[in-house]
Amino acid sequence: MSSISNISVYDGAATPVLHTLLAISVSKEAGKVTALYRENAASVPTYAQVSCTLSLAKSKNGVYRAEARVVVPVMESISGQNSGGYTAAPKVAYENTVVMTSYFHERSDSVGRRLVRQLALNIGGSIGTSVAPVLTGPIPELFDLLVAPT
Repeated sequence: MSSISNISVYDGAATPVLHTLLAISVSKEAGKVTALYRENAASVPTYAQVSCTLSLAKSKNGVYRAEARVVVPVMESISGQNSGGYTAAPKVAYENTVVMTSYFHERSDSVGRRLVRQLALNIGGSIGTSVAPVLTGPIPELFDLLVAPT
């Protein structure tokens, strides 16, 4: 199994920003492995940080369920203080979430799993040319190799 380590990833902003998601924890419960990653931006409360959760579980009928969930909280805009001089504490207004879930039979192989992952990514990115699949990193290892961080 791969060791849990930080994830460095650029966002989709007009001027891309590098986000480093720190490896927070790995838990194992009832046959399900869950790894949690979270950004640690100094100016943002912990509950409002960008996060990623990876999980892997095998069902009784031999099907693996691999899930990658990325959450980007959006903070409310604070517009100064009220007539009494009180300024509200920042809160999360809402969260933008993307979940990628895959189901692979125990008889599937890594080549087939990589193929379907790459097809889904290319369709999602409107990629009309040949691109080499990414083979390393937490999501390719989770989906292609069925390896969860430890």
